[in-house]
Amino acid sequence: MTLDQLIALDAIVASGTFRAAADRLNKAQSAVSHQIKKLEDELGFDLFSRDTYRPRLSPEGEVFYREVTRVLEQVNGLKTVAAGLRSEQEPLVSIVITATMSLDPILTLLGEVGRAFPATHIKLVTEMMGGPLARLMSGEADLIIAGLDDVPIDEVETRPVGTITIRPVASPAFPAADPARVKSRREMQSYTQVVVSGTGGKEYDQSRDLLSGGQRWTVSDFQAKISIIKAGLGWGGIPEHLIRDELKTGALVPLAIEGYPPRHTEIFAIRRRDRPMGKVMSRIWDDLGRGGIQDG
Repeated sequence: MTLDQLIALDAIVASGTFRAAADRLNKAQSAVSHQIKKLEDELGFDLFSRDTYRPRLSPEGEVFYREVTRVLEQVNGLKTVAAGLRSEQEPLVSIVITATMSLDPILTLLGEVGRAFPATHIKLVTEMMGGPLARLMSGEADLIIAGLDDVPIDEVETRPVGTITIRPVASPAFPAADPARVKSRREMQSYTQVVVSGTGGKEYDQSRDLLSGGQRWTVSDFQAKISIIKAGLGWGGIPEHLIRDELKTGALVPLAIEGYPPRHTEIFAIRRRDRPMGKVMSRIWDDLGRGGIQDG
């Protein structure tokens, strides 16, 4: 039994015919048929029922193919590891972090990596909502630090790095700012909710905590959102680490809203399994695994 035989079997199942599999593998159809025949002879059973136009896995073939897919996934994983081991210092490592996180904790880590690998350009970008996931899946980011909303878990590796708290707040002059009284969702619909637009496009839209039917202003970043809320023009959820001073001085007050409690979100370092890690990325990944990133 050879790896080429297993790859040929997978190509036939994936493409539907021996001819399509041969085209996919850039081989003659007769060569693919010969590989499968030799495999069947070695196994002692038919992998396909050939009584239809399109080859269909036999009952034994279905069981065997399930194991083949696991083996091929492991082989691809080994290839990724090998590619990383062969690589030298990467010229660029791109990291995208959710804007709900504080940059401060990761800057210490990246400073150490920068001193150890001065030839590598570290690109650090903040994105809103589904932006980090969109950059990871498009290949624009080597690593993201974000929540797990909509993340295809089977395609990525993750490491927990911390927690953030999103707290609904308003200016003390805001009509609904009495922190001692719980406001109903219906009551809050009469006030303007300030929300931040995502940067992930429609495919990775991750809008959260929106009150349906209410008035709404949309801004591009949290600083604009904070300014509007401090001016008494609306209310909204803000990462707690961004407004600690305002909460201490009373420039902003927490709101108690029915069905809208402070939201605690786990944050993870996330990378794609199919992307090899070079020396610099491996160092960052290992360092993230040794210590968490907290919300300040």
